[in-house]
Amino acid sequence: MKRLLARSAFALIISGILIVALFPFYYALVSSFRTGTELFIPRLWPERFDLTNYAQIFTQQAFGLNILNSMLVAIVVVAVSLFLGMTAAYALARMRFRGRGPVLFLILAVSMFPQIAVLSGMFELVRALGLYDRLPGLMLANLVLTLPFTVWILTTFMRELPKELEEAAIADGATPWQTARLVFLPLMLPAMVPTGLLAFILAWNEFLFAFTLTLSSESRTVPVAIALLSGGSRQELPWGPIMAASVVVTLPLIVLVLIFQRKIVAGLTAGAVKG
Repeated sequence: MKRLLARSAFALIISGILIVALFPFYYALVSSFRTGTELFIPRLWPERFDLTNYAQIFTQQAFGLNILNSMLVAIVVVAVSLFLGMTAAYALARMRFRGRGPVLFLILAVSMFPQIAVLSGMFELVRALGLYDRLPGLMLANLVLTLPFTVWILTTFMRELPKELEEAAIADGATPWQTARLVFLPLMLPAMVPTGLLAFILAWNEFLFAFTLTLSSESRTVPVAIALLSGGSRQELPWGPIMAASVVVTLPLIVLVLIFQRKIVAGLTAGAVKG
């Protein structure tokens, strides 16, 4: 009886968490099929599947190009973050040099600053490099957000790997680069997948840098494109297209989580059991 009550309580808690987490997306999905005054009538299921809002966001603005921009920026940011994070983690976790602790603390301290604190300096840097209103400027800005936690997480994970692996590679004549690439890289995949996914989500959803460092619609990313949907008062805002656009930009994240869910679980549970 106690076991049944415990399982029932656990199922109730999990159901409550799922409802709270998934209901906003579900209601956005339902609202994306509504038009006109239907949007202001609270209902939990769609009366019909009207794709007018989805057609509108792709025909009345360059929303498809904005999605491609966000995808390109996020992919490049993830690739560069993981590459630099992996090499930095190997140096910070495996090599002994003076100032290693302060360097790691400094990398972590960078992530403590809010975006608005570094916005003006980032704007001047991007403009001085001639990257204003260009995608490489956004990539550079997003690296400021993704690199600190990437380096920190990968360094923490690499410290837990057995030193015997590195010693065996050195005994076989492997260089530090070969050791990092051939020995540690395969073992770091469980940590790199969730870290890369977090970096992708951060770059995909980033708004402040994208809004400040871009001007033309050809360089905008999807968060800025959604924010710039025209409208007057709250009642006049195009809530239908906004909901449709929100659903569209959320789908790639859901697909990525479903594809890498096993790697994500493996990365989150790595190191939980030792012996």
